[in-house]
Amino acid sequence: MRRTVFNEDHEAFRETIRAFIEAEVVPVHDEWFAAGQVPREFYYKLAELGVFGIRVPEEYGGAGIDSHKFEAVMYEETARAGVTFGGSGVHVLLGLPYIQMLATDEQKKRYLPKFVSGEEMWALAMTEPGTGSDVAGMKTTAKLSADGTHYVLNGAKTFITGGVHADRVIVCARTAAPREDDRRFGISLFAVDTTSEGYSVGRKLDKLGLKVSDTAELAFVDVKVPVEDLLGEENKGFAYLGHNLASERWGIAFGAYAQAKAAVRFAQQYVQERTVFGKTVASFQNTKFELAACQAEVDAAEAVADRALEALDAGELTAAEAASAKLFNTEVAHHVIDRCLQLHGGYGFMNEYPIARLYADNRVNRIYGGTSEVMKSIIAKSMGL
Repeated sequence: MRRTVFNEDHEAFRETIRAFIEAEVVPVHDEWFAAGQVPREFYYKLAELGVFGIRVPEEYGGAGIDSHKFEAVMYEETARAGVTFGGSGVHVLLGLPYIQMLATDEQKKRYLPKFVSGEEMWALAMTEPGTGSDVAGMKTTAKLSADGTHYVLNGAKTFITGGVHADRVIVCARTAAPREDDRRFGISLFAVDTTSEGYSVGRKLDKLGLKVSDTAELAFVDVKVPVEDLLGEENKGFAYLGHNLASERWGIAFGAYAQAKAAVRFAQQYVQERTVFGKTVASFQNTKFELAACQAEVDAAEAVADRALEALDAGELTAAEAASAKLFNTEVAHHVIDRCLQLHGGYGFMNEYPIARLYADNRVNRIYGGTSEVMKSIIAKSMGL
């Protein structure tokens, strides 16, 4: 089936990204994997390519293209090569929407040029050690000083992707106690400078997968946050978080589809080269049937991913549609990658083969951005159940 989601500009960008990955990423990716993060300088290379500024208005140094399709191309190309760009996806997919939606003109002038240049990498700190999916249960507090010039931030966050390298972190904190009839009230968002006194990065977490993406614990002890770094209105943070979940879940859905597509490619290459009992693994009927079934599932996931992408770009992607796309595509990726690993035999269990890393990387897709169970709850609610 012919895809209609991408045009000539996107395909030209694909060629650029593919060449960049071959030259700058593939030769050193094993080193990054061992180190558990990309070098900070790598983000400056991405910035030079222009990938951070695609959706940023021209007045702040960006390209001013209001579309997620270039990001979609990057999902496909990184998965195809079996590599990742560290925490840079969080910078664009999670950081940028909050700046665009909530920042004042003065804040945009301060934040966006450095965002585009890679001078300031952004992350989002929502999850706490004891809260997980229950965002309203957060304990981190931000109290306004007596003279009204700054907030005093205290608390801790965990599972913060991009947290080691981040220069600014959007921190969710309680500025007021929850109301009896609305426990979501009282949360505010702050663009916190990570060089602030009292701000510290704790452990770089040892994860099952996504080894190249730095994920950290953060701690705040009497961190002074200027009132000029409050994002949006005080106490309305929960609604802001919900507003941007659709784009985040689209990103996970599209990334999962791209991973499934890559898994089929890796398996197809492997079974055509590997021989057993004097024949290639590809010549066995079971291999053909397994890969054919996987390809059919990938085709379906691609259609779901593309439809969600078009809806997102049109500003029409609903919470239920995003949840449906995430649920379906992450489940498809789970099944497909598992079956493709099986076709590798024992080598599929070795980290030197991209299918093994893909298997580990993929597992979190059904957890972060809202678990599969939360996705089902959202879909059921939209069905009136």
